[in-house]
Amino acid sequence: MTAWGGALARAERGAVDVAEGARLLREAPLFALGRAADAVRRRLHPDGVVTYIVDRNINYTNVCSCGCSFCAFYRGKDAPDAYVLSEEEISAKIVETIAAGGVRVLLQGGLHPDWGIGEAERLVRAVKRHPILLHGFSPPEIWHFAHQSGLTIGEVIARLRDAGLDSVPGGGAEILDDEVRRRISPRKIGWEQWAEVMREAHRQGLRTSATMMFGSVESPEAIVTHLLRVRALQAETGGFTAFIPWTFQAGNTELSRDPRFGDAAVPGFGHALGYLRVLAFSRLLLPDVPTVQVSWVTMGAKVAQIGLFFGADDFGSTMMEENVVASAGVAFRMSEEEIVATIRDAGFTPARRGGGHS
Repeated sequence: MTAWGGALARAERGAVDVAEGARLLREAPLFALGRAADAVRRRLHPDGVVTYIVDRNINYTNVCSCGCSFCAFYRGKDAPDAYVLSEEEISAKIVETIAAGGVRVLLQGGLHPDWGIGEAERLVRAVKRHPILLHGFSPPEIWHFAHQSGLTIGEVIARLRDAGLDSVPGGGAEILDDEVRRRISPRKIGWEQWAEVMREAHRQGLRTSATMMFGSVESPEAIVTHLLRVRALQAETGGFTAFIPWTFQAGNTELSRDPRFGDAAVPGFGHALGYLRVLAFSRLLLPDVPTVQVSWVTMGAKVAQIGLFFGADDFGSTMMEENVVASAGVAFRMSEEEIVATIRDAGFTPARRGGGHS
C-alpha cells in the first residue's frame, strides 16, 4: 500500500484529525481519492445501481430575515418581488408533480419574520391533502419556528411530524464551522444548533439528509471539520440517509462582491476537479452514511456522471422546479429520461426510488 493509500484507509476508519484530513484533501492524488471512494461505494452498493427520484422543490416564500451573503434568493418582507405562495398555488404545483409521476415534495423557504409553528403546520397540512411524501423544513426553519412560537425544538418537530412531515432535508448546513458561518451567514443558527435539530428529528424517528455547501470562503480544514461532525452525529444517531455536497454559486450574491471572497486557503473547490475531490473525500469520510448524491443542479450532467466514479450512488432529483440555485444564474436542467440515460451511459443501472433518503 502506498503512503497515500495508508492515509486514505485511516481516513475511512475515522482515524485522522483535521490537519491530516486537510492535507489529504489538498494533496492526495485525485484518482487515488477517487479509487478509495469508489471502493467504499462498491462495498455499500455492490449491485451497481444508481438511484434518482422524481420530485419537486417548492419554495413557499423568498421572504427571509437571515440575509445570508451567499444567497441570491432571499428578499426582505417589503421587497417588490417578495412572495408567499398561497395554498392554492402549492396545491396546483403538487397536482402537476403527481401527474408527472412525482412521489415527493421538497418544501423549503426563507425565515419569514412573521411566521411560527402555526403557519408551518398549515403548509404541511396543505401538502398532505395530496398523496405525496413531504421532505420539508431545514434545521434553520425549524429553529425559527420554535423561536417565534416559544416552543422547544422537540415540540416543533413533534407537531410537524403529527401534521404529516415525513423527513427533514439537510439544508442550512453550509459549513459546520462557526467561524465560517460568522462570515457568510452571521444571523443563521450555529453548527451546534443545526446538529441539535437533526439529533431531535432522528430521536423522533424522522430520517434526514445532510448537506455541505463549499467553495466560498472556507479552508480545507473547515471542510474536514464539517465532515467529521456529520460522521460523529451519524455514529450517535444513525439518522442520516444521504449526504449531498454542492458548490457555492456566486452569481448575484453579496458574497461575490466581498473583496475577501476567494481567499480560502485552497481556492477553486467550486470547479469540476475540486468538486470531484470533495465528493470523493466525503464518501471516504462518511462510510456510515448509506448514500452520497451528486449535484447535477450546480455542476451539470457530465461532471455529475463522472461523480459516479468518485463515490456517489444517487443522481438526486429531476428537480421539476428549482429557484434558489437558479437565482444565482445557474440553470442546468435534466429530464427523467436524461437522468436515466446518463446513469446507463456510465455503466450503472438506473433505479427510480420512492422517497426514502435525501
